[in-house]
Amino acid sequence: MPHRTRLTDTQELPPPRSPEDGGVAAATLLGFQAGEERWLTPLTDAGEIVSTPPLARAPLTCPWFAGLANVRGTLYAVSDFALFRGGEATPHNSHARLLLIGARHGVNAALLVSRLIGLRKPEALHANVPTVDAPVWAAQSFRDDDGHDWRCLDVAGLLADPRFLEIGA
Repeated sequence: MPHRTRLTDTQELPPPRSPEDGGVAAATLLGFQAGEERWLTPLTDAGEIVSTPPLARAPLTCPWFAGLANVRGTLYAVSDFALFRGGEATPHNSHARLLLIGARHGVNAALLVSRLIGLRKPEALHANVPTVDAPVWAAQSFRDDDGHDWRCLDVAGLLADPRFLEIGA
């Protein structure tokens, strides 16, 4: 079988930006939408993006736990990110995607998101005043040159959040 190389394996990452610049790594960011919220995550944490496969529901779990997905023979625990954040459930339509976020961190976790927006450059973002009531993994927020607000997703922080890990109802 030929060796497969991921895009992120071939990229050299520049050093992180200073906290005065908002603290986001100077790598390209992946933009996605969960409900009405726009989110960014470093491309290195984004993992893989796939169309939504059929999900196997799991009984006695939180409403935001969407179920299990089989992606090329590997099972992923899928969380509806908009519902987890307190919004409406993500419709299972042609725009919905699974963002496989946990592989880099040794966890088979995926986020069900409303749609993929695309790559964003940190230079086009301006740091907002930190939100006090935001979870640690979503503390940074930005505004782009078009006036859209974005939250920055710290994948490692989300995967360590006890609320995210406790899927039992």
